[in-house]
Amino acid sequence: MKQLVKKQFVVPTCLAMAMMGASAVSQAAECGDVTIANMNWQSAEVLANIDKFILNNGYGCHAELIVGDTVPTITSMTEKGQPDIAPEGWVDLIPDVVKRGLDEGKLVVTSKALSDGGNQGWWIPKYIADAHPDIKTIQDMLKHPELFPSPENPKHGAIFNGPQGWGGTVVTSQLYKAYGAEKAGFDLIDTGSAAGLDGSIAKAYERKEGWVGYYWAPTALLGKYEMVKLGHGVPLDKAEWKRCNTVADCADPKPNDWPVDSVETLVTKGFADRAGDAMVYLQARTWPSSTVNKLLAWMSDNQATGEEGAEYFLKNNPDIWSKWVSPEVAEKVKSAL
Repeated sequence: MKQLVKKQFVVPTCLAMAMMGASAVSQAAECGDVTIANMNWQSAEVLANIDKFILNNGYGCHAELIVGDTVPTITSMTEKGQPDIAPEGWVDLIPDVVKRGLDEGKLVVTSKALSDGGNQGWWIPKYIADAHPDIKTIQDMLKHPELFPSPENPKHGAIFNGPQGWGGTVVTSQLYKAYGAEKAGFDLIDTGSAAGLDGSIAKAYERKEGWVGYYWAPTALLGKYEMVKLGHGVPLDKAEWKRCNTVADCADPKPNDWPVDSVETLVTKGFADRAGDAMVYLQARTWPSSTVNKLLAWMSDNQATGEEGAEYFLKNNPDIWSKWVSPEVAEKVKSAL
């Protein structure tokens, strides 16, 4: 009789466990195998790892990272339907490809990866901005070459540029001409490399010296050194931007604003159709550059990988990421951490 009673309790328990397992398999099947483009810069790398962790542990997906970069990844998503997700797509770099993918129904934009977009332009240290509140625009800055002494000629001011080959370097060179910076007493400094540009900011900041030049956000450097972006004093003229501000050999550039880059999460239509609740997460998942800057600064200081950065963020910022998911999914992610 004891054996019979024992069997009556064991069988329902096994069935319940089997049903739970079948439910988990069903959820995983709904999301399925997922490929996520792991771009070759810090902010995109850590976001890809955050997506992988949340999709796998919160939604039962089988997500994996594959090597990616802006142009080949988004082109492949449009033409081949792979990879499934580009977490941080700087879509303004290839507007024609993105438009074609959207128009043909092959791509879906789920959210703004960076809620405030990608910001490029000319920056000055916050301590200079605080000490000189009258300096808010490029025109204001050009009145004060003495605050930004050139390492090559202390009687001149200096505007530090990026290395050759960067789009931002071309624009900075054109704006240098457009705003008459040479006539205002400024040299344009070629920093030679990304490391040289970073080093010039770090050196100035640690000595509390003046510095002005090209940079962008989000970056680890701006998470470590607080900088203020200068205004351009004129509204954005998109036609002029395309005609001359971005063309190295254009002889007559005009002063112009620097457009904010749209940075969006893109998925293939195939993934969007099968993703189920995972799409709700990707539609909600967005963060500002200030949050990313701080995370990237921690990663750089600790030489952390994208995976380590993702786990650090998820452990220390539940107030941010829990808003992207349901309470049930949030508990699963916390348990996995």
